[in-house]
Amino acid sequence: MPPRTLPLRIAHRGIPRRAPENTLPSFRLALEAGADGLELDVHATRDGVVVIHHDEAIASGQPIRAMSLRELRHHEAAPGVAIPTLEELCAMVAGRAVLFVEVKGVAIEGDVLGALSRYAGDVAIHSFDHALIRRIHDRQTAYPLGILFEDRIDDVLDAMARTGASDVWPHWRSVTPDLCALVHGAGGRVIPWTVNRLAEATALAAMGVDGLCGDDITVFER
Repeated sequence: MPPRTLPLRIAHRGIPRRAPENTLPSFRLALEAGADGLELDVHATRDGVVVIHHDEAIASGQPIRAMSLRELRHHEAAPGVAIPTLEELCAMVAGRAVLFVEVKGVAIEGDVLGALSRYAGDVAIHSFDHALIRRIHDRQTAYPLGILFEDRIDDVLDAMARTGASDVWPHWRSVTPDLCALVHGAGGRVIPWTVNRLAEATALAAMGVDGLCGDDITVFER
């Protein structure tokens, strides 16, 4: 069996230790640092525009789904920093890193797929909403699909089969050599989050994970 390649270095919402998370400046820093992938969270506005933001509501408490893009543009992610659209990020990245898109908005898969349909770079989609991932799978999309887990994973192979996912995103503390072996045996990838220390990254790499998703990819040595 050929040796496994080094894990992908995936920037979790950019480099939030140095710039506001989920913003173009933060993702730009990650690209400059050599990120293999960018992990981001998406919601959709009332008029179906996919925007990058962690929470379902902005800082003022207004839900993103209740606002048009024009209304949202009156608010900022941080002083002087805009809440970006997914298309704006695609234009900036232009294929230089894989986009790992976490769908957080409810039932917005159509909007997300529409926004990505005009992008030629590499993309993978994942979510805690496993039913959403199954619906995307049923659309016969070519994107790799992933399922996120907060804590315990009871039957990873069953979860992959039910959702059509090939990527498994566990919290890094839940990763074991047995989990990696099971997922790899099914042709999938293991991508733990949120890995923020070199010691954790080294141990996970030794288990054979396929990616390391953390708040500052510069801590991951090649």
